Amino acid sequence: MKYNYIAIEGNIGAGKTTLATKISEQFNAKLILEQFADNPFLPKFYENPDQYAFPLELSFLASRYNQLKDELSRQDLFRSFTISDYIINKTIIFAQKTLQGDEYALFTKLFSIINTTLPKPDLLVYLYVNIENLKRNIIKRARSYEQNMDPDYLAKLQEGYLTFIKSQHNMRTLIIDTNNIDFVNNEKDYKEISEFIINGEYDYGITRVSL
Repeated sequence: MKYNYIAIEGNIGAGKTTLATKISEQFNAKLILEQFADNPFLPKFYENPDQYAFPLELSFLASRYNQLKDELSRQDLFRSFTISDYIINKTIIFAQKTLQGDEYALFTKLFSIINTTLPKPDLLVYLYVNIENLKRNIIKRARSYEQNMDPDYLAKLQEGYLTFIKSQHNMRTLIIDTNNIDFVNNEKDYKEISEFIINGEYDYGITRVSL
């Protein structure tokens, strides 16, 4: 295995959890999935972003840090590698789009302390999906609190992810345009995308692939 730790990232509705899960099952990898379903602030945030953005981002920061710290520090000798469906940096990407002024300044100080203590992935995979297809995926998965999501919010997050990726010169990053494939329901498409991720040899910097 070329990489010990792979992180799958993408916008809301990009399919990162599904892809990480399928790869972990096929290749006997340790799977780390973001724990967000029990966050009490998430539905409130979608109803009233201004009021609940700061507690939401703080709760996600604490949850993601604790999970990654615990999971990445525990080696599993029976697994070939580790794969996750997020990186800790998504916290600052989301906060940059949801927080204002003093709240964002305070949040960045907290994040900078935490960020230096966690291992970085050997390979970051970003699933690029356009906003129209993201909205279609969000409707399909039918989470009630997501159904009225503003497309402008998704566009801002996409911009935030791509800006972050461009700044990471010391990380191997694979951007895969998945707009024309269906790795969830089409086994041929899944095999193609997993082949790029598992068997590809990537230098530090950005590699772009359209499937």
